[in-house]
Amino acid sequence: VFGLICPVIASNGIDVLRPLLWLIVVAYVAMIVQILLVYSGIIKIFARMNPLKFLKGEMPVMGFAFASASSVGTLPINMECTEKMGVSKEVTSFVLPLGATINMDGTAIYQCVATVFLASCANIHLTIGQMVIVVVTATLASIGTAGVSGAGMIMLAMVLEALGIPVAYIGLIVAVDRLFDMGRTCLNVTGDIACSVCVTKWEGKKK
Repeated sequence: VFGLICPVIASNGIDVLRPLLWLIVVAYVAMIVQILLVYSGIIKIFARMNPLKFLKGEMPVMGFAFASASSVGTLPINMECTEKMGVSKEVTSFVLPLGATINMDGTAIYQCVATVFLASCANIHLTIGQMVIVVVTATLASIGTAGVSGAGMIMLAMVLEALGIPVAYIGLIVAVDRLFDMGRTCLNVTGDIACSVCVTKWEGKKK
C-alpha cells in the first residue's frame, strides 16, 4: 500500500490524501454499521444468539480476512470457527462456499461509496434516480465479484460505466484499494457466518 501511495503523493502533493482519508473513513463507518446493526440484529432476531458471543466467535475469521483480503482464502478457518459456534457441518459446507461467491455486502458498500466519490471528482452531480442505479448496479456487480483480492476494483468499472463516469478516474483510488479490500472482505465473511448461524437455527440442526 505504501509503495502504491508514494507515486500518487509525488504527483499530486500531500493534500491529495485528505479526500482519500475521508473516503476510507466513510467506507469503514458504513461497514462497521453493517456489522453492528444489520448482522448483529439478524443474529439476535432470527438466530436468538447473543451478538457479543457471535462477534467474539468470529474474531479469528475477521482477523484473517482483514489480513488476507480474500473471502475464498479465509474459507477454511471460516468453516472451522463457524462449526465451533454450533453450526452443523452440512450447513457450513454449503452456505459458506456459496456465500464466498455471491454474498459480497462489503464490496457493494465499497462500490457505492467509491462511485459517489469519483462522481464528485469528475464534477458529476448524481440525481436520486442515478443513486438508485448505483445501489442496484453495485449490488448486482458484487454478486458476480470473485472472492479474491482486488476483484472489487474490476467490478467498480462496471458501475462507473453505467453512470457515464470515465473509468480512468479509478486511478485516483487504486493506491488505497488494498485498504478497502481488507475491510470489505472482513464484512463479507461476517455476513457468511451470520447466514450460516441463521440457517442452522431455522433447520433445527443446532448442536
